[in-house]
Amino acid sequence: MDESSLNAYKQLFHALSLIPISHYVLAFTLIWALFLYNFLEIHFFQDLFCALRSAPVALTFHPSSHIYHGVVSKCRILHGSYFATPWLSSPHFQTAFLNFFGNPPVFSYKRQLFHASDGGTIALDWLTSSDVSRGTFEMNDAVSKDDTTPLVVVIPGLTSDSTSAYIKHLAFGMAKRGWNVVISNHRGLGGVSITSDCFYNAGWTEDIRIVIDYLHHHYPKAPLFAVGTSIGANILIGDRFICRRLVQKLYDRAIAIGLQGYAKLHEPRYSRLANWEGIKKSCSIRDFDNSATCLVGKFETVDTYYRHCSSSSYVQNVSVPLLCISALDDPICTREAIPWDECRANKNIVLATPQHGGHLAFFEGITASSLWWVRATDEFLGLLHTSPHMHVQKAENSELQLSVGSSTDQGPYVNIAEDGMVATVGNEHASKNVVEHLPGLGKIHNKECDQMVSATEQKQYLMEAKSDIAANAAQVSGQCSNLQGAKSLDVIAPVKRCLNHLSRQNRKSMWVLAYIAIITSWPIVGSAFRIFSRKKLGNVSLATSHGR
Repeated sequence: MDESSLNAYKQLFHALSLIPISHYVLAFTLIWALFLYNFLEIHFFQDLFCALRSAPVALTFHPSSHIYHGVVSKCRILHGSYFATPWLSSPHFQTAFLNFFGNPPVFSYKRQLFHASDGGTIALDWLTSSDVSRGTFEMNDAVSKDDTTPLVVVIPGLTSDSTSAYIKHLAFGMAKRGWNVVISNHRGLGGVSITSDCFYNAGWTEDIRIVIDYLHHHYPKAPLFAVGTSIGANILIGDRFICRRLVQKLYDRAIAIGLQGYAKLHEPRYSRLANWEGIKKSCSIRDFDNSATCLVGKFETVDTYYRHCSSSSYVQNVSVPLLCISALDDPICTREAIPWDECRANKNIVLATPQHGGHLAFFEGITASSLWWVRATDEFLGLLHTSPHMHVQKAENSELQLSVGSSTDQGPYVNIAEDGMVATVGNEHASKNVVEHLPGLGKIHNKECDQMVSATEQKQYLMEAKSDIAANAAQVSGQCSNLQGAKSLDVIAPVKRCLNHLSRQNRKSMWVLAYIAIITSWPIVGSAFRIFSRKKLGNVSLATSHGR
């Protein structure tokens, strides 16, 4: 390098040295803020600009959809716009706030224990319209068998149970409307111990089948609706495995840690049924599924399990009114997971995709006191209940169920071979399911009100149950959901080796919270660093000027 070049560099470095350090800090802060704004998908400024020209919620449906023209077209909320709470203008902020706080209404459930034929225990938590209207909780105020009040069955999402904030928002909203709500907690969740070798996972649908069948038999006059959330929607119609970007990998790792924590709570069973060393070394959900779910659920490979959970083959067969709600910025169930073409091809489905909302959040208002999707769900189910489509669907679905029933519809699992053939797995007959009523949520119970549904009763109501369930089931989902129709209790297939993907809501791993906290706290940390740097640099500049 010649002397002239060296002189040029010297002059450049001299000029750079004359720039105050505070300017460098400011430039770094701006660059870092822009990076975080994009990385965390913050949309605060977009919302300010869109406030003057609101973007409506995008609706996808078949042009001849009677559900859209007869029900959804009358839903003002779905035809309006969703504006996120300004200080939660990021899907990650929304998702984190829902998990940490959520602003749920305060109330108590009435607990009922449902004992499956394989020995498993399912906690059913009830909230009736009378509980909300009176504002008091009475333990002995059970729903009458002849009650005609609409009944909503809610299926929680991953790591969630009836105490989750978004579940309480939904339950309270529906009960306030005047309907009865029952949350069907997954096995091992809701404060109930695992009592059999059968665990919950995303491919297991038998629990919700027998619960809905029981509700239809026990409350035959009550119109029945179903709402699935997150992976709870998957239990109704399945879900294609989500595509993961860098930020999704953080969620992936966090959820895997939560699953490991849940497995440790039931270590005696997991160590016996699964690869315990593999579970402890799992760094992702896929690792956990490979070490646990496939072994316990008897899936050949992880890919086989994920193909079994794929929604594409299920969505096209939906034959009851179905509204799917999924935010396009959902950080967990991304837009790539949405079965767009299948929803568009089915006349019974309407897909609503707001631009923002995060995962199961959709907070709105300055105080983030309500969830937009809960209000949309309430309006849709109310209009559906008063429409003729439920009764039309009864006749159509009854014929459909009788004409296309097959052996693959009798078991809780199906295996998909490499050549595409589908076969039933674990199709054993059950003898009975026991229901146990508890006086209150979380209290020690007395076995004073056991009730059995015998195989004779099951056969007697088989034909009626199939048509009734197909008629009255309606479904709303955080991403997409559907009620496939309940099956008779005498064809329950207890599979004794199926793994629970979920961890308990009240015992989350601290690592899960730490990961989300790191993701969502960067803007605050950056701002604090900038203020601290300004003060520090100001003191240094002042001392320098005095020295001169």
